[in-house]
Amino acid sequence: MKILIYLGHPAQYHFFKNIIKELSARGHTLKILIKSKDILEKLIQEDGMSVENILPEGRGDSKASMLTSMLKRDIRVFRIARVFKPDILLGSDTSVSHIGRIIAKPCLTVGEDDYAIIKKLAWLLMPFSTYILSPDSCDLGPFNYKKISYRGYMKLAYLHPGVFTPSSIGIENYVNTKYCIIRLAKLVAHHDSNAKGLNEEDVLKIIEILEARNFKIYIDSEYSLTEKVKPHQLDIQKNRMHDLMSFASLVITDSQSMTVESAMLGIPSIRFNDFVGKIGVLNELENVYGLTFGIKPSDHQSLFNKVVELSGIENIKEQFQQRRLKMLSEKMNVTPFFVWLIENYPKSVGILKENPDYQNRFIENRSKR
Repeated sequence: MKILIYLGHPAQYHFFKNIIKELSARGHTLKILIKSKDILEKLIQEDGMSVENILPEGRGDSKASMLTSMLKRDIRVFRIARVFKPDILLGSDTSVSHIGRIIAKPCLTVGEDDYAIIKKLAWLLMPFSTYILSPDSCDLGPFNYKKISYRGYMKLAYLHPGVFTPSSIGIENYVNTKYCIIRLAKLVAHHDSNAKGLNEEDVLKIIEILEARNFKIYIDSEYSLTEKVKPHQLDIQKNRMHDLMSFASLVITDSQSMTVESAMLGIPSIRFNDFVGKIGVLNELENVYGLTFGIKPSDHQSLFNKVVELSGIENIKEQFQQRRLKMLSEKMNVTPFFVWLIENYPKSVGILKENPDYQNRFIENRSKR
């Protein structure tokens, strides 16, 4: 099978990386396309994967830049697809859905954002997708009829214990202590318009609280830090972030992605942004499994109170690992599921539509009973 995959964001690379390796090992021919976005290319270089960058110039943050970038991606993906002649296209970007429709090939798009959060993107992406693969807890609104629902989360494709074992080798100076990771997102994505998150005053107060409790603080930021907080700036290889997170005592962030990643690893996390209460996946992780806490930016005092509370619980990591085990007992190892789905398409979709419980065989704890 010839498979074209487009990766437009670091989170998409993490999701697909093990799926790509497994499909390649099974003899399929893959063409991996990327654009310059945040640390995406650096991550791929550190992992040694072969890709083609179709948008090395990147894009700006204005709406005009986003539209121009989309048109460029469409043209460049089309030119490559016309020569490569894929049997199927995969990704989360509008370009694969548009080009799949143009060349009359199936396009499976993946995502875990609810329609209500990404309405503009949804109308550019979902009408052209053959199917949309999303967790049970996602609501795709008018496009639910295209949804292939699965019992898992995208982040389990790379953080499920079946595919990821954390290592402290090379980062011993970080992990041999009690520490908190603060992740600061840029909040300029298409769905982040006017979104609020952590500001410098919040970060300084958090540092004050945690240092008084003998925590080390490491800050990972998508934007330049000021001199006041720069001494805490994290400096490790980008592909070691999940190892570092695995040994943390606490994660505080305004990033949706890192919040979900923390939950997958069983690390206590606090999310502080405008999307609290609005995203199905995070609502499930917070309200069903108790693996994270969301606080809105209008309530700074609740943020500080929660930092004090969580940092004062002696056995908190043990508690959260038990909650993680409960979640894992009900959610699948996403990588083998997606490999099966892609290899057996379109028959696999028919199987899932006729018998949704077929996917339970990819829930490892159940398969061992």
